[in-house]
Amino acid sequence: MFASFPTVLFASFGLVSLLLALYYAWLMQRYYRHWQALPEWNPPSSYTARTSITVIVPARNEAANIEACLHSILNQAYPTSHYEILVVDDHSTDATPQLVAQLARLHPHLRLLHLRDAPLAENEGAYKKKAIEWAIQHSRGELLVTTDADCRVPPRWLPLLASYYEREDAVFIAAPVNFDRERTAFERFQSLDFVGMMGITGAGIYGAFQHMCNGANLAYRKPAFYAVGGFSGIDQRASGDDMLLLQKMARRFPGRIGFVKNPAATVRTTAMPTIRSFVQQRLRWASKSRDYPEWRVTLRLALVFFYCWSILLAALLLPFFGGPGVLLFLLLLGTKMVVDYAFLRTMSRYFGRLDLLRSFVVSAWYHLWYIAVVGLLANVVQRYEWKGRVVR
Repeated sequence: MFASFPTVLFASFGLVSLLLALYYAWLMQRYYRHWQALPEWNPPSSYTARTSITVIVPARNEAANIEACLHSILNQAYPTSHYEILVVDDHSTDATPQLVAQLARLHPHLRLLHLRDAPLAENEGAYKKKAIEWAIQHSRGELLVTTDADCRVPPRWLPLLASYYEREDAVFIAAPVNFDRERTAFERFQSLDFVGMMGITGAGIYGAFQHMCNGANLAYRKPAFYAVGGFSGIDQRASGDDMLLLQKMARRFPGRIGFVKNPAATVRTTAMPTIRSFVQQRLRWASKSRDYPEWRVTLRLALVFFYCWSILLAALLLPFFGGPGVLLFLLLLGTKMVVDYAFLRTMSRYFGRLDLLRSFVVSAWYHLWYIAVVGLLANVVQRYEWKGRVVR
């Protein structure tokens, strides 16, 4: 007797879902192996600064954060004669420019630029890219370093980036970004997620099979920026000043992309306090995925997205398929949780955040829904709100 259609459909779904689970386990193991193989970077004891650096900080309505950000950059273990700070005010409606101007009067190597003075003839929605371009046009440094106005950087940040640049001959350097000062389980989930993302970022760059990064902690050579045409060709999105630029650099300069693996190079910021602000942030990040030139990155993201949805669909099928349905659901969910826990434990230990694992079970559920729902919305929603603007 032939099997019923629902049974055949369930069997097919189960087979595909288990293959996705195996792929996910293999992928996370690959990230783990390359992260472990990535050497930790420490400058030689005789290191003396010689690279001129321009630190670029785009800022819009960051009055609550800009002073802490700039004080952390001003407190670098790097000679002030070798670096400058350019803050680009992006049409702020709060006291951001006034606060920067006050500090600039006390620190000659800090300058305030206004995006309103820059021409915005095309792609006027790409404000952050325009702010960075405007700063680069006014920069004096050989190495361009970017961070965000709501971040705080560690004292050895510039020495670590500069020494890596000098010794490794890199044209583009990514470094870690973590969240801190969590108050809720939802914020701890974001911190744990980001700890894992740093491992994926470093592993992909070291293995040269995936180029991802975060604009809050980047460095690249000014001549290399112009050699790839800057943001031209990738300025159709408001986001993408980091990963899309990195992937352009990787194509133009293969083998010269680096990741600074050192907790002392970690830039810190705070997680989104609400689900709405979190979704808007992640939609902004996901919007650039449609333009990734590295199709393998897009394929990996798609397979992980389908795997998460297979777990949720298996949960919905539990009332209809009894024991086999329960077994499939437990296999799919169990694989993800075991694999994620092993990887996140390694990364949490490295960054000194083992405390985040106390929220692992709750964070695992948040992560499952985040990948499934935001991944879906990113392919449907064309516009999102960010810093008081509706952009795409």
